[in-house]
Amino acid sequence: MRVSNRLEFTENHRYVAYRDFALSGLERHLLSRLYQPMVGAFAVGLYLTLYHHLPDDRTGYSAPEPQRKLFLGLDLEMNPSGRQGLIDQFSKLEAVGLLQSFRQHDPATEETLYEYVLLRPLTPGEFFANLHLSLLLRDKIGKMALLELREELSPAKPVGLARFMNREEVTVPFYELFRLSPGPVDPELEAALSESATALEATAAGPRTPERIRHSEMLLRFPRGSANRAYVERLHRQPETMAQLNYLAYKYELEVPEICRLLDEDGIFEADGTLRWEELQTRANLVYRQERKRDEQRERFLSRLESSSGEAPEPEEREYESAASDAALRPGSASLPLLDIPERFGAKVSIEGYNQMLRREPYTRMLARYFPGAVPDAFVRIFERIDLNYKLPEPVINVLIHYVLGMDHAQRLTKSFIDSIASNMLAKGIDSFEKAIVYVREQRKLNETLERRRRGEDDGVSGGASARGQASSRGRKGGSGGGSRKPAMPVVGDRGPAQELSAEERERMRELARKLKDKG
Repeated sequence: MRVSNRLEFTENHRYVAYRDFALSGLERHLLSRLYQPMVGAFAVGLYLTLYHHLPDDRTGYSAPEPQRKLFLGLDLEMNPSGRQGLIDQFSKLEAVGLLQSFRQHDPATEETLYEYVLLRPLTPGEFFANLHLSLLLRDKIGKMALLELREELSPAKPVGLARFMNREEVTVPFYELFRLSPGPVDPELEAALSESATALEATAAGPRTPERIRHSEMLLRFPRGSANRAYVERLHRQPETMAQLNYLAYKYELEVPEICRLLDEDGIFEADGTLRWEELQTRANLVYRQERKRDEQRERFLSRLESSSGEAPEPEEREYESAASDAALRPGSASLPLLDIPERFGAKVSIEGYNQMLRREPYTRMLARYFPGAVPDAFVRIFERIDLNYKLPEPVINVLIHYVLGMDHAQRLTKSFIDSIASNMLAKGIDSFEKAIVYVREQRKLNETLERRRRGEDDGVSGGASARGQASSRGRKGGSGGGSRKPAMPVVGDRGPAQELSAEERERMRELARKLKDKG
């Protein structure tokens, strides 16, 4: 816990405790065998004190109380030394990943409130896979005791299992056993279920996204002297942030070195260690564009070598099947609207798998599936602007890609056309996959109506077919006279013989002309 002023942390400040789990017997055993040797019994006692602010059968926030309760419950003096001792115990719990501390300020009452978020202890496998926790426990209890604890808490497989081969999964998936009701979607229920961190919208495909970035690999590659090292070390207790990083790596095709290089830059983290997601996404997009340029130069160089050697390059297989199979593992409700599969995909993907790809895939991956080779830079820049500047959600961008590339709009593939559709979506508040599908269907009906009207006018629909047809037929004067469509303009006619001018009138006109010429 970072407290710059002793007066910011006293027994008079109020606090709340929060947890979203309940300790099991194994986790209590881990607290006493693994965590207590590292942080001490006093810190574990503080952890359990905060834990018991709520009953075992409840989760959530406790009622706000003065920190005097903690001082009295832990037998601490309410003086500067006691406050510093409590701060030190909080810091130990935070360092080993059992606690997160937050400080909030109310400008109206000028009150400071502390929020203590309890975290679940790591499982034995996760604990011993964490390098710095294992090394700290080794320094506290010794190497042999550490190995004994590891054998006791995470035993290896029985010897007899080694002779069994061809391990296959026979688990029954959800969609084979259960069918959801085909009733209408409840907007209130959707709003209640979607009340979570805004970052979860970007990481909805977290479990399906390949895990490219592991925290242990990041620590091995991250500079030890970096100012952001402390923030990166805390990420192992932030699964949502790690899911964001994996989604970002999957979206922009980044590896561990690129992610570490981005996290090491200035301005990526806030002062309290919070990751600035938009700034990180913007810089990751720049790295992605640079890699695209390098790949294009590399492909041009290799193609010149292959053409000179006379060997044709083999076509690269698109991974529609794997992406579709992964998406099929997350089927939606039967009542949800579905979009048709574009003709270019053929039978490579089912309609459910294609719609799940639209819902879950990053727009960069979805855009690449519409082109046999590299995506043209013009389209990359257009959708990059929609993503970074317009802040449209990824599923909405994917539906936009389907609308302009998957449907018959080849004559409209211009920047202004795509930008107008994105602007119209923003103006109409299209912020979900379902709303985007409804919008596309309405636009399709509107285009079909306008196309029918246009064909009706061209074919010369007579009678009372439409008001526009009647107006056009009136403009043609019935369509049978063959007269001109230009309006009749009045013209000055030649009426009678020209009058002769006398010599005086001619002289007067010449005099007037000379005066006008002299004035000019």
